[in-house]
Amino acid sequence: MKLGMSLVLVLSAASLQVSWLAHAEPRREERGGERHEEKRENRREEHLPPRPAPPEWRGHPPGAHPNGAPFHAHAIRVLRPHVARYGEHPWHHWGHPEFVRPAYYWNWGAIRHVTCIAEDSYGDQYPVTESTFAGFGLVNMTAVEDDALDRCYDESGGDPSCYLATCSHF
Repeated sequence: MKLGMSLVLVLSAASLQVSWLAHAEPRREERGGERHEEKRENRREEHLPPRPAPPEWRGHPPGAHPNGAPFHAHAIRVLRPHVARYGEHPWHHWGHPEFVRPAYYWNWGAIRHVTCIAEDSYGDQYPVTESTFAGFGLVNMTAVEDDALDRCYDESGGDPSCYLATCSHF
């Protein structure tokens, strides 16, 4: 078994070197003399159309968006936070698309309330604050995150682009 594997490696390395040598031979001939260089330059000029002169350089006006913002800004609404006990689910569960849930590195023993904010495509924010219990941890965060997403979907009229903006604790 070891002999077969070493034989395969030696043969593949040898074939790789042979292919490199075969590929390198024509290039050595091209570099040989001036006659080949002149031939190559003439060949380039024949196949390529003439390039136009570059435009005159002009600096752009100062500022982040000198020609105006790329979109029209609008007021973003932050709705009144909904405060609930952990386990209350006043909104219908939205079967949202899967997404990578954040990992929180919090001092779980000191947490008493968790707030998650979901945002819709218009920029409106839907905060949900839930009181926690002793022993609340990362495994329980899914319920709070889903409540924020459910509120966003329900109160935005079924906007399918709701996403989890942030979560914090106090």
